[in-house]
Amino acid sequence: MCGIIGYTGQSEALPILLEGLSRLEYRGYDSAGISVFNKNKTHTTYRAAGKLNELKKLTETSKATGLSGIGHTRWATHGEANTINAHPQSDTYGNLSVVHNGIVENYLDLKQELTNEGHLFNSDTDTETIPHLIEHYMNDGTGFEEAAEKSAARIKGANAVVVMCNDQPDKIVAFRTGNAGGVLIGYGDNEMLVASDIPAILGYTNTISHLLPGELAVLHPNSVQFKDQDGNPIKKEKTFVPNDPISIAKGDYRHFMLKEICEQPDAIIASLMGRLSSEEGLFSLEDLNLTADDINKISKVTLTGMGTSLHAAMLARLWMERIAGIPSEWDNSSEFRYREPLLDENSLFISISQSGETADTLAAMEEAKKKNISQITLCNYSNTQASRIADQTLQIRAGLEIGVAATKTFTCSLVTLYALAIYLGVQREKINGKEAAKLIEELFRLPEMIGTVLANQGQYEELATLYHSSSDFLFLGRGYNYPIALEGALKLKEVSYIHAEGYPAGEMKHGPISLIDESMPVVALVPKDELYEKMMNTINEAKSRGAIVIAVASESDTEIEQKVDHVIRIPDVSDSLSPIVASIPMQLISYYFAVRRGCDVDQPRNLAKSVTVE
Repeated sequence: MCGIIGYTGQSEALPILLEGLSRLEYRGYDSAGISVFNKNKTHTTYRAAGKLNELKKLTETSKATGLSGIGHTRWATHGEANTINAHPQSDTYGNLSVVHNGIVENYLDLKQELTNEGHLFNSDTDTETIPHLIEHYMNDGTGFEEAAEKSAARIKGANAVVVMCNDQPDKIVAFRTGNAGGVLIGYGDNEMLVASDIPAILGYTNTISHLLPGELAVLHPNSVQFKDQDGNPIKKEKTFVPNDPISIAKGDYRHFMLKEICEQPDAIIASLMGRLSSEEGLFSLEDLNLTADDINKISKVTLTGMGTSLHAAMLARLWMERIAGIPSEWDNSSEFRYREPLLDENSLFISISQSGETADTLAAMEEAKKKNISQITLCNYSNTQASRIADQTLQIRAGLEIGVAATKTFTCSLVTLYALAIYLGVQREKINGKEAAKLIEELFRLPEMIGTVLANQGQYEELATLYHSSSDFLFLGRGYNYPIALEGALKLKEVSYIHAEGYPAGEMKHGPISLIDESMPVVALVPKDELYEKMMNTINEAKSRGAIVIAVASESDTEIEQKVDHVIRIPDVSDSLSPIVASIPMQLISYYFAVRRGCDVDQPRNLAKSVTVE
């Protein structure tokens, strides 16, 4: 997750920017850069690939003085991790400087339009379209601030953007598009700051405001103005952040679990960084070292995990078969080594463990190792035991997850597995470049779609008020969404202590239907997919027996509200990606029910973050 810092005030900007970037290193990055602006209406930019020390070396003998500037740590999405693609990015004539978190979904169209007008691009990034777009409006006589507003209206996707201009060196413009990419404004003493996260600015202020999606802020050394997406002035509340580690880490959130649920758009962007290219229809998994011959020899994929990771394995099996065209199976890690699995030398074993230290999964990996088959492991941290056993590791890049219940590590595991399925499918020629490009293009939109789901959380509080005293819940799904039904039931059990069961909807008539009465809420995952009609039949059966039905349904479904008691809407999305989007309501249901019941959300009883014993 890239880091942003900006400063305008009475002090030299360079050391403040470097210190802010140092405090954001935990977010992960592969290049860094800064721009320092001065009163002579010029700016100096430094960029370097690698760690922040490389950037600091460039500035050690710097004579770049100025009282304002912006900085960035980048994790590559579009284009390699090199100096040319590092931020800040500029326009044709070097008048503007931009740092950016997120994905500009329509950057190819914008780039083509701007190139046709004569704009010269130097990098492979989507970010570079932003300063060129602002330059485009300024060339028509529009002022810097208004040009930024117009550009924000044209940029699609979930983005956080901070921009400066030589002509107004003490002004910083920041804006958000979509529902990802946090931006906060810090109020200092005759100075103003902007950042992507609180630690970057805590040495200078404890008073902040948050930009919401569609909002824009204009910072001067002694003031800030906020505007909505139509350019109308708005007022923002100020928040005081206590200067203790726990409060800093939580920010404005009551619990780490909610913070981590809401971090998922940014976490998914980080998980995709450097791995996708919609322009080429292909992408690179640089941390995967498999030759085309190795991939074509794969006879079967076996996926394993525990708890939430097992549900990720179940879903990935479907992707491996339908996208990559490889026969696949899943198994619970604790059972795998006791069933004498049949694996030949061309099998591929994929283990999923967010911590990389899960005892049962490690034991399953050791069993697979005895059979001398190729292993890939997914985890969220480097130098884990799982990485030492496996031949190769795919980092899911979710960032630190403190809440015991897995949220962003689950969705980042799914995104990584989905990317792997596409990669294997292309290599095995199960899908062509055009088909891969279509899948990848939708992946680019995933953070924005999840941000949309996160935007309306009041409905979950209302459901919790109505049904928090229920003793039992039933979660139903089919196809891609059956594993998500299991995950929804697991989350509710974990954090709210309500008994819940997840079932494939087709199984209901084979036993579970006898449990249904007017006191049992049923959560039905019913997106508009190939199994929609079958799910509707199940819902009708549940309703005829008095069940309270809460449906998770597509935005375009105009019939569902007449069939159920409550509807939670998710964006229209392909069948294969719908389970990732649908997992967000599962998490929010469990969270708000747990809060309403007074449970210890971040540290549920009897549970540990990493189970390191069998």
